[in-house]
Amino acid sequence: MKGTADYIKESSEKAQKKQKEFKLFGDISVFIKDPLPEDIDIRSVLAKLESLIPRYFASGLDMIIIGANSEFEERDINAMYRDGAIYVTNFQITEGDLLDDIIHELAHAVEENNGEFLYSDELIFKEFMGKRKRLLDILTQEGYSVDMENSMNAEYNREFDEFLYQEVGYPTLTSLTMGLFASPYGATSLREYFANGFEEYFLGDRNYLKKISPFLYSKLDKAEEL
Repeated sequence: MKGTADYIKESSEKAQKKQKEFKLFGDISVFIKDPLPEDIDIRSVLAKLESLIPRYFASGLDMIIIGANSEFEERDINAMYRDGAIYVTNFQITEGDLLDDIIHELAHAVEENNGEFLYSDELIFKEFMGKRKRLLDILTQEGYSVDMENSMNAEYNREFDEFLYQEVGYPTLTSLTMGLFASPYGATSLREYFANGFEEYFLGDRNYLKKISPFLYSKLDKAEEL
């Protein structure tokens, strides 16, 4: 037979599951538009995020919305940053996957709100373009047909992304980009280069990032100036 304490605990747990709005850093709204899997605790994810990311990196971020989004399916993505908000799918496998998605999009927010600080000296840009050139040389040596002129563009290009993803394949690309990029997707554009470096800085191996991307690492290390 359940006692009073059991009823209180059960009632509290039910109330927590029904809760739709939370706060990150005390003032950034987090909305659960569509339910997350039962084994993912949003409180745990937000607490981990607050322990990893200094508050100043979230300047300019107004809200996080978790739920289904037709654009995710159209663009084959899990999350996106737009107009001060992070949108992330509720179809998550683990808390770590959700945390990773949020941090990646937070990186795009940081970049959008601090472009002058990050890119005015062109050091990260030149670092990225040097790596892109090296990758294209490697792909050419491996026998791939590479359009060098159109591929030497720092902006995202769907054709180049599809070439890397479909023709080269990410398993092969992972091997070829070892020591160049924190992850293969960082090769697709300057924005993704920064976002992947941001992830590596907070979720991965900072020493490795410092070794392969010293200028990107230096900017993040000096980010108190943001």
